[in-house]
Amino acid sequence: MSQPTIRYRPNATSSDPLAPPFSAPSTSPKPANPPESRSLPADDDVEGPNRISLLDILRVLAGLFLLNSTLSYFITGDSITWSYRPPFTHPARIRAWLRGPLNLTDAQLALYNGTDPALPILLALNGTIYDVSTSPHLYGPAGPYYFFSGREATRAFVTGCFDSDLTGDLRGVEEMFVPTDLTKVDVEGLGRKERRAWKVRREREVRRARRRVREVVSGWERMFEGGEKGYFRVGRVERGVGSEWEGWGEVRELCEKAKEGRPGRTAEEVA
Repeated sequence: MSQPTIRYRPNATSSDPLAPPFSAPSTSPKPANPPESRSLPADDDVEGPNRISLLDILRVLAGLFLLNSTLSYFITGDSITWSYRPPFTHPARIRAWLRGPLNLTDAQLALYNGTDPALPILLALNGTIYDVSTSPHLYGPAGPYYFFSGREATRAFVTGCFDSDLTGDLRGVEEMFVPTDLTKVDVEGLGRKERRAWKVRREREVRRARRRVREVVSGWERMFEGGEKGYFRVGRVERGVGSEWEGWGEVRELCEKAKEGRPGRTAEEVA
């Protein structure tokens, strides 16, 4: 069979005299429909497995709060915030803050003993007035500590004599922490050097006893100001000029309970 004859058309448009009189056909086929160019997405549009959204953060925080509240309730038995109550959860505290300090005389303080439901329950410790309205079962008329309400009873907080020491007079109360002293006869029977040593020790023990009194009072103050029970400070007891305060009177003798709790001291310790 004879081969077909291929005819080439001269390149009439070429101006190069050395160019061949024909154009070679293209050997690479052209696609019928060229692919469309695609632009890469922006970084903000890419969502990969490592990307954390705001919703994920909120879910983690909510889970931690739920776990913390559950543990608090099972451990404390009655609170989901570990017995802590922020100030904004106490409407009475907010009202007291807006009202300002409430300074009362002893006669005015007596009205806040829980018998009037329209008034808060107040008590005073070392001249500071505290609102204890969150515990009416303790400081209300039927409570076991009702005798503290509406009065200053710092001495009873120290001695524990709730029947006779419901006063703020702390004079002489340090004696309950001073070891029982020698009798007058025994002291007079000592020589000059021994009496001097006894006097120095007595003064040292009195200073130590007064520190103990301050520590006891400070412990009660921390309890009333700690916020765990919802108590808070509202003001001071007025005992200045115009308050009709007549003073504490004579120095009180230690109550029997305080006397019985005094530490002992032997003659060998004095010498």
